Amino acid sequence: MNKEWSELNKTMQLQNKNEDTYEESINTLFKLRNQLMQILLSFKEDLATEHFSAIPFINANGYHCKTIGYSIWHIFRIEDIVAHTLINEDEQVFFSGNYQQRINSPIITTGNELVKNQISDFSKQLNLEELYSYISEVKESTERIISGLSYDMLKKKISEERKEYLKSLNVVSNDENAIWLIDYWCKKDIRGLIQMPFSRHWIMHIEASLRIKNKVYK
Repeated sequence: MNKEWSELNKTMQLQNKNEDTYEESINTLFKLRNQLMQILLSFKEDLATEHFSAIPFINANGYHCKTIGYSIWHIFRIEDIVAHTLINEDEQVFFSGNYQQRINSPIITTGNELVKNQISDFSKQLNLEELYSYISEVKESTERIISGLSYDMLKKKISEERKEYLKSLNVVSNDENAIWLIDYWCKKDIRGLIQMPFSRHWIMHIEASLRIKNKVYK
């Protein structure tokens, strides 16, 4: 893992365990996210359209067996679902912004159910300009939500009613590669959600995407 990103992530996790340093933890988290977002924006500047659907490590074990386009979609669909449906209990950016149609996506899910060439075929369909509009809007809205959370709210658990509502939206596939996500998220408190989908999850997929970029972009 990139040393600077790893250190920022560790620092954030320590800071948000203490009420006295909680505000600092938000600043640290946003610093990390801004650095990672710059990598995603550099892909848009540097790469050709076909690079976003390239899958050079198709048979590998690990996050780098995906595509860059898929990874971007996946990071932000998960963030949108967790931030809006589970934490803020409002409408996802994906739906309020009519992003399925705008991005030209055949799915509304996180994409966990897709494998190998399905991932590449999915990535080829995406309107990258609209995908980038989506991720910018999700990032901004998530950070508004996080900025409004008090320290005491970090201990809040996801209610059973909210979990059932999430299931009803069909944004997580029933496929065995995806359905586990619902229990995984709903067993965490808000602090735990901040420490995974909003930070560490970004790092893992962006580092994998950099590995893909280094393979396909010369």
